[in-house]
Amino acid sequence: MSGLKTSQAVDVQVRTRGQVPDGADVYAQEKVLAVVGHVGEPVLAVRVKLTQAVNTSANRPATAQAVVDVNGRPVRAHVAANTMFEAVDLLQERLTARLARARRHGPYGLHGSGPDTQAWWDSPGHEHRPNRHHLPAEERRIVRHKSFSLGHQTPEDAVIDLEAMDYDFWVFTDLASGRDSVIYRDVRTGRHRMASLGPLGQEREVDGLLGVSTVPVPMSSVAEAVSRLHLTGLPFVFFADTATERGSVLYHRYDGHYGLITPSS
Repeated sequence: MSGLKTSQAVDVQVRTRGQVPDGADVYAQEKVLAVVGHVGEPVLAVRVKLTQAVNTSANRPATAQAVVDVNGRPVRAHVAANTMFEAVDLLQERLTARLARARRHGPYGLHGSGPDTQAWWDSPGHEHRPNRHHLPAEERRIVRHKSFSLGHQTPEDAVIDLEAMDYDFWVFTDLASGRDSVIYRDVRTGRHRMASLGPLGQEREVDGLLGVSTVPVPMSSVAEAVSRLHLTGLPFVFFADTATERGSVLYHRYDGHYGLITPSS
């Protein structure tokens, strides 16, 4: 692990995994520092991870990931490419866009005016995401279980966090209804959608931008959620755990196994 200081005392910590080419870590430090140097708010920490796949025949074997702590709020980017230096260039581009969006929308939500408000919701930005490793269903395991208190948010703020963290979904407690909910990008339309536990009304939209699913969230055990994820081939499933009656998410990890997210309280 190494760090490179600037006059603003920004420490870019780079971790490498696999046979990362010589000089890629310094190249990543320079590129990421060039990005965070334009951030007006205090940058408290920057973490970069470069991973070179062992299988050289893998599609886009080089991946680069960065998490920037902007005054206590994380912004994340994750990309894949054929070479590590290409991945770092893509990381710089993607991180620049996400930090810019966080600056424009973070303190004010999505109620501002101007064309950029619509661009936030419409931009796909997933074409450089890493591919998930395929494992036979019988070999997949839940290898990571994260449990934490779900934040109370508006759906608009949940979308901001989803995009800032470059995730497929974002789990939260809807501020208005108090229900466990999830925000995700519809793979068919590319638009953001929301699903919540509890009785549902008619199909509606939040500010004309965010569709709310009318499909009931299934009540199931974790084992049943695993079966459903395997059968549907979706990147994740949101379900009400029969053991807790709380909203949980089972998802495909990039290593081919499963991850599980559950509320802690």
